[in-house]
Amino acid sequence: MFAPLSLPQPSLETTLADRTTSDRTYEIHEVAELTGLDPARLRAWERRYEIVQPIRHPNGYRAYTAEQVALLRAYARLVEAGERIGNLAKLPRDEVLARAESRQLDGSPMGALLDAVKSFDRDRLEALVAQQLSLRGLKGFAHDVVMPLAQQVGDLWVLGKLPIAAEHLASEVVLHAMKGGLRVSRTGGPVAVAACLPGERHEWGFLCALAEAQEAGWQVHYLGADLPIDDVVEAAWTRRPAAVALSSSDPGRTRELLPQLLDLPARLPPRTVPVIGGGGAEAVADQLRERGYRIGVGGFTL
Repeated sequence: MFAPLSLPQPSLETTLADRTTSDRTYEIHEVAELTGLDPARLRAWERRYEIVQPIRHPNGYRAYTAEQVALLRAYARLVEAGERIGNLAKLPRDEVLARAESRQLDGSPMGALLDAVKSFDRDRLEALVAQQLSLRGLKGFAHDVVMPLAQQVGDLWVLGKLPIAAEHLASEVVLHAMKGGLRVSRTGGPVAVAACLPGERHEWGFLCALAEAQEAGWQVHYLGADLPIDDVVEAAWTRRPAAVALSSSDPGRTRELLPQLLDLPARLPPRTVPVIGGGGAEAVADQLRERGYRIGVGGFTL
């Protein structure tokens, strides 16, 4: 028997859009996290219906492409809505994708946002984003609008249904709004200096995590993407924060930076705690914890 299907809310630390590169592949546990399909169900769908055929490494491990992850998420969305996987498996791929998109967006604010992205209507997109931010507040906007939109934009892009120019437009407008919200800092709470690691330009998930930290009472000072670690240290000594928060979506890049990351706690001011999140940090989390890092958005516990 399979565990009940429950589609996840997108992670507050990383999304498929944040993780996607042209040659990035995903292990089965990552696919389970991103789709809400447990590994047993993924293997069964592969065996019985051949919906996707992941790469098989010599050690037997499966590796899924970003396009396969997005397609599996479309099937999962329809199955959660009551459709049968056996019937869906007989349909053309494009029909499955269209039905999944229609079901997710029908009657929701997400539909209007995505329509503005697809039509390159910046003015309308900015107005819709401002409206949703005003209605929901920064944390609600991040969780209920930004993360689902990031998931949808990422899926459509990797499936070839959305041009890169439209993805860039969505990022430009949404990230500008998020960064503006973070500048409206709470007073009296502990200070967190935050930045993406060198080479890291994916900000959607990280900014949403910082919005949650701000809601919890932190004063967040976001320095930006692709920041050298030496500059993070300099900013920490200037601001003397309670925490330095970092983000990485790429496991390979995180491993390259691991020596610098392991040295970082000793270079920070006394009582400044390093926090790191994102899919890139997962593989080295134990080593980082040994050096005093807190992992994930839970590291902002006051």
